[in-house]
This record gives sequence, C-alpha cells and structure tokens, in this order.
Amino acid sequence: PTAADAPTTTVGEAGPVMPLTGLPIDDDVVAARPAMVVKIDNHPQARPQFGINGADIVFEENVENLTRFAAVFHTNAPAKVGPIRSGRTQDVDLLGSLVEPLFVWSGGNPRVVAAINGSDLISITETIASRKGMFREKRGNEDKEHTLYADTTEIWANFTPVFNPPPPAQFTYRAADEAFNGEESGGVDLEMDGVDVTWTWDADSSSYLRDQDGKPHETDFGQVSAANVVVLEVEYRASAADARSPEAQTIGTGTAYVFTAGVLVRGTWTRADRTSAFELRDDSGAVIALTPGRTWVELARANHTTPTD
Repeated sequence: PTAADAPTTTVGEAGPVMPLTGLPIDDDVVAARPAMVVKIDNHPQARPQFGINGADIVFEENVENLTRFAAVFHTNAPAKVGPIRSGRTQDVDLLGSLVEPLFVWSGGNPRVVAAINGSDLISITETIASRKGMFREKRGNEDKEHTLYADTTEIWANFTPVFNPPPPAQFTYRAADEAFNGEESGGVDLEMDGVDVTWTWDADSSSYLRDQDGKPHETDFGQVSAANVVVLEVEYRASAADARSPEAQTIGTGTAYVFTAGVLVRGTWTRADRTSAFELRDDSGAVIALTPGRTWVELARANHTTPTD
C-alpha cells in the first residue's frame, strides 16, 4: 500500500482512530497535524532518554556499533524529547511513507545533510529551531553531543508547513475480539549492533517491556514498553555518504516476526518503494493485524532474532 492507499486502520466499532496507533481519536486538531520524527540517541551517556514512551512508533536502527531511534510522534506531545542526534541516509527511505514528516535531528556529514535536505522530510535542526523548540540541557558529565532536546509542542507550533498532511496508517489493526494465527511467545531476544535487546511480554500491563544489555531500559516515564514489537530482518549495506555507516535496506521483502498480545506471528514484510508502508503478511498470506497502541519496529540483521518461550 502506498501513502495514498494505506493499510486499513480499524478497531471494532470505535469509529475514527489515530492513524499510527489505531486508538480512538480524542482531538481532531491533534489527529490533523503531521507526524514528527525525532532522532534519539542510544549512547550510554544519553540514557535514560526523555519522551520516548510518548512516541506512537519507534524504529530502532543500527548505526556505527550502536543503535539509534527514529521516534515518530503524532498522538502525544512531550515537552522534552531526546537527547537528539544526527540523521542517516537510511532515514530518507525509512520515513517516506509518513508523508512529509517534520524531521528533528542534529545534522550530519555534508552528504547526509544533502540527502535529507533533498528529500521530502521537513528538516529541523538546532540552527533552525534554537529558542523555538530545541534546547541544550546537561544532566551530569555527559559530552555536549548528548545534550540536545526538543519540545514537540513548540516544534509543531513553529514549523508545521501550511497544508502539511497528517500521516497515513502504517499498519492494520485488529478488533478486540478478532482472532489471529500465531504461537504463544514470551517475547524476543535481539542482537543489535552494540546492544543486546530483550522484549518480554507482561500480561499485567498487556505490553512488552524492553531490556538493554540485561537491564530494564528506563526512561523519564518508566520502562520502555509497547503494545507491539515488529522485527523486520533487513540487509545492511555501507552508506554512500559514509562507508563506516550501515544503511538498512527497507525497500523489498524479508522475514518478519510480529509480537502482539503475547503471541508471535511469523511472516514476511514487503515494501514496494519509500512512499509505501510496510506490508506484513503471515505464512498463509493473510495480513498481520496489530493490537491498537504503540509499536516498536526493530530493523534487525538476518539471523539475529531469537523468539523466547
């Protein structure tokens, strides 16, 4: 499905829903604003991160011997999100299906800057947004590169282009009583670059809880959690902007593991071009529907995914 023909977003008879969560719309003004993507640091000096549990969708990307998060905000507007770091060429393809999202980042090397400025992402950096939604704040002895934050309300107020559209749905969502094919699973272990990630199903909160390197991944608002964890196994190639930088290939097809409601659904992901959303289908060919709520998407290397019992 393309941005103009996005996946169906339904949740029983609840009526209109937010496109990136499948949850009912509470505010028509909020629903009409564009998506905002904030590149969030995952360096040890950047932890705990701020605002990340307010994102509708989070993509975790491999970078140079570490990971970084592309956190997509639409429903919520945290006053402090970050620390914010640089973009990568892989962001241009990855985020195209959000339709001209605001892209909040700290810059990059000249080739990365050229790639992003030449795309339909609405680039917002500290140079543009200083005192209008981006600010520096030290919490301890961290280096300056880990001190940049954003106030999402201010960013939306100051930098939303006229007639900029809201994002289309990125996934299909199931109704509360809708059955789906899958196997019971307690979660998943992932070997990301420089980070060991574990997602564990927590029946009490009806969500998946995230650990990093054997410890709970804490934020300013509790442990990182999500209603769905979607693992997309992708190929990584060297970026044309920097041979040291891995670039996820998110157009094509590959293996998918979808963890939702304590169940694992195995299947494939397919994406025709950068303006298309990821299409998820199970091994029988049926569309995989997610539980309404927040979703983490892990861009994992092949054979680095281990579902748990």
